[in-house]
Amino acid sequence: MTRTDTPRTDVEDLRGQAVALRRQGLSLRQIRDRLHIGNNDILNRLVQGEPPPDWTKRPNAKDDLREQARELRLQGMTYDQIQLELGCSKSSISLWVRDLPKPRPRYTDDERRALMRAGLARLQAARNEAREETKQAAREAVGRLSDRELFIAGVTLYWAEGAKDKTYRRSEVLQFINSDPNVITLYLRWLELLGVTRDRMHFRVSIHETADVGGAERFWADLAGIDASTFKKATLKRHNPRTTRKNTEEAYRGCLVIYVTKSADLYRRMEGAWYGIVLGAGPDA
Repeated sequence: MTRTDTPRTDVEDLRGQAVALRRQGLSLRQIRDRLHIGNNDILNRLVQGEPPPDWTKRPNAKDDLREQARELRLQGMTYDQIQLELGCSKSSISLWVRDLPKPRPRYTDDERRALMRAGLARLQAARNEAREETKQAAREAVGRLSDRELFIAGVTLYWAEGAKDKTYRRSEVLQFINSDPNVITLYLRWLELLGVTRDRMHFRVSIHETADVGGAERFWADLAGIDASTFKKATLKRHNPRTTRKNTEEAYRGCLVIYVTKSADLYRRMEGAWYGIVLGAGPDA
């Protein structure tokens, strides 16, 4: 017999039985089978207001994550740290822990800035180390230059930095000026390869008038292996008060000018070799 339509007194009695069974921990299916109630709407009205027993609740897959998130928040973790730890979204974390007090900052502003500076210093040190390793590897890969390689390097260097002959101003002479000691050293080695002796070289310093002229001449003389007293009179650059000079540090030595006498033939060889290099590097070489 299935109960679908009963008098009021019977309904009240039936409700009492249903509530009692609910409080005993029975599920809706068990109550329905026990009382022979075939209408689910009636069954739900009979037990209205009575919470289902815990054992009938469907487990929530996020319940454990929620509890872990709350525990981590109480330990002082940020949303990002909790997300990294649990692998859930920050929106879910925010829902789960928004009633909890915000953790106190782990570091003061000064401590945070100090940590940032230390981190940047480590990053810069790592970059510098990588930079130096690259330079060292490239330097070692070059090895000892042959005379041919040195000749080509010197021709290229001169064409980039040396004085050149013009159709409107004939000047077939080797004259070179530079402020880089390494460039000067290579140029002198190139001249040596060409058979140019030091007595054919005239040296002169070009420098700002406010700099230490004597100190600069001694520096370049030591580099070239000559006596500073043999230098020609220095060319002084006048200071323009409307401009701000950047090269005012103690290491500023100006530029060294090297003029080679009786060098017209060498100049022509240099220029011809330069155009040979251009042609040799062409696509049809």
